[in-house]
Amino acid sequence: MGGGQWVRRSLRHLSDDLQNQGHAACPNTVRRLLGRQDFSMRGNVKRLSGPPHPDRERQFQYIQQQRQIFAESGCPILSVDAKKKELIGDFKNPGRRWVRQPDEVNTHDFPQDALCKATPYGLYDVQRKEGLVCVGTSSDTAEFAVDCVETWMHSDATAAYGPIRQLLVLADGGGSNGYRSRLWKRQLQGLSDRAGVAITVCHYPRGTSKWNPVERRLFGPISINWAGVPLRSLDVMIGCIRGTSSRSGLHVEAKLIPKAYATKIKVTKAEFKTLSIRYHETCPKWNYTIQPRTAPIPP
Repeated sequence: MGGGQWVRRSLRHLSDDLQNQGHAACPNTVRRLLGRQDFSMRGNVKRLSGPPHPDRERQFQYIQQQRQIFAESGCPILSVDAKKKELIGDFKNPGRRWVRQPDEVNTHDFPQDALCKATPYGLYDVQRKEGLVCVGTSSDTAEFAVDCVETWMHSDATAAYGPIRQLLVLADGGGSNGYRSRLWKRQLQGLSDRAGVAITVCHYPRGTSKWNPVERRLFGPISINWAGVPLRSLDVMIGCIRGTSSRSGLHVEAKLIPKAYATKIKVTKAEFKTLSIRYHETCPKWNYTIQPRTAPIPP
């Protein structure tokens, strides 16, 4: 709409502009002059997280308090999140590795050429420094997320903590485990009723998901371990996940969940009111505890 034009400031364009002003300088000379002025080719840096939420600092302090309380009482602290979906097949996987010849993969990442689309859902045990990744082949729904939490509870968590009666879950504010999702809370209520566990959930504010421990403690090492490896099958993907480790003692397990999950499930207001949810006084929309509606299972 306006008359302004943006022209890429390449070495050739700068050389032409200097020549129009009476200064003859070839592109190589312009490069040397720019280097003396501390100019270099740089890309964008993702550093601005947008306008901060007014309760952001307060929520971080409250999450730290909850983590300290659960850690001192010996109760498990579970950080959860869904990793980026991956196309299974001959597709490029970002990164490099030591090989004699590079792997040949498809030129285009067309979803119809994939064997399936895998959804890795990560669960990181903050106190034991152990991770579990449940790989689903269906939609990333709240039902799938809670099934992954239940899978973790049925693993060696009981052997490590004994009968679990209190559980702290750290999750992002959106996605399948978002604080607005009624289905997420309804499924957690079902898990709480079946296991007799009081589940406390603390959500991270918008734009702060990178502070969720599962991001840097679990997903980061996994991405490094399978960098440059084409995920040609689910076995390759699960094998790369299980082979992930770190110097801090990280141990990762992986399990396949082939169940198909329905989407667009609605939870009515009447059904939602039957849930046993206690919202905390501090940032109640982000912090709540789901109590079992049935009698707790005796230890």
